[in-house]
Amino acid sequence: MSDLSFEQAMQQLEKIVVQLEQGELPLEQALEQFEQAVKLSRLSQQKLQQAEQKVSQLLQQQGQETLAPFQSNAEDEA
Repeated sequence: MSDLSFEQAMQQLEKIVVQLEQGELPLEQALEQFEQAVKLSRLSQQKLQQAEQKVSQLLQQQGQETLAPFQSNAEDEA
């Protein structure tokens, strides 16, 4: 599973969420799907952290500021 790209993991995760939301899976299969979803979620989070670290390193090499948390404008949310 670790060889999946971030996009592939997210696609699989979305499919599982749709299946679980439909509520038609037997309990055992729903639990297996949930377990798979947790693994995919962790993998996606790892991939995001790795990308953030790489961007941070590249910025440091260029002598630029470090990453700052994203702050959206209230206008964007309206």
